[in-house]
Amino acid sequence: MDLLAITRMVAILGLGLAVLGISLRLKDIMNRPFKKDLARERGSAWRGVLFAFTLGMAPWEKESTRIHWVAYLRGIFFHVGIFMAFGVLLVSPWLEKLPVWLTWLALGVTGLGAVFGFAGIFMRLAGPNERALSLPDDYASVFLSSMFITLAFATLLWNWVLPAFYLMTGILAAYIPLGKIRHCVYFFYSKFFFGLGFGKRGVLHPSKGKYAE
Repeated sequence: MDLLAITRMVAILGLGLAVLGISLRLKDIMNRPFKKDLARERGSAWRGVLFAFTLGMAPWEKESTRIHWVAYLRGIFFHVGIFMAFGVLLVSPWLEKLPVWLTWLALGVTGLGAVFGFAGIFMRLAGPNERALSLPDDYASVFLSSMFITLAFATLLWNWVLPAFYLMTGILAAYIPLGKIRHCVYFFYSKFFFGLGFGKRGVLHPSKGKYAE
């Protein structure tokens, strides 16, 4: 068994551990008691959920992003870079067969993602508030994700980097259930219940009458 095959197995094992860990956490969440909201409905709960997953994520809908556009755009490029890196992982056995334009697109996205990922570590270290609030897990999560994107970028340029990319995939995937990266799952739960609760209460843009009844 050569190095490529070994590291591919490491990646598969890591992804398996990630699925197992996330599944156990989701099982724990779903077994928690659900307290029904007894307040009288004043709006549409499902319209609220729709808002939460669409316009509710727009930067102008949140004060934290309205006044911090640089940080918002850094996060967008970073997360898009992660998604593209996973795309590179999925097609890694056939990288040489990818169209040239698609390879260049993936290079651009992963390159920007890596730069903005490591920039996030710098911003945490440079900002006194961010530095005081950051835990070791914050740095570890951003570092592992940024390295994952960086190695995806390097793999697109040099095929011999692929074993390192697989190894990094295994490490990152195994860490997902343990660190803050698991918010990629919790995100959907939080958005759903945010929209459900606030939509039902009719408090999303009440001045515009958008959800109030």
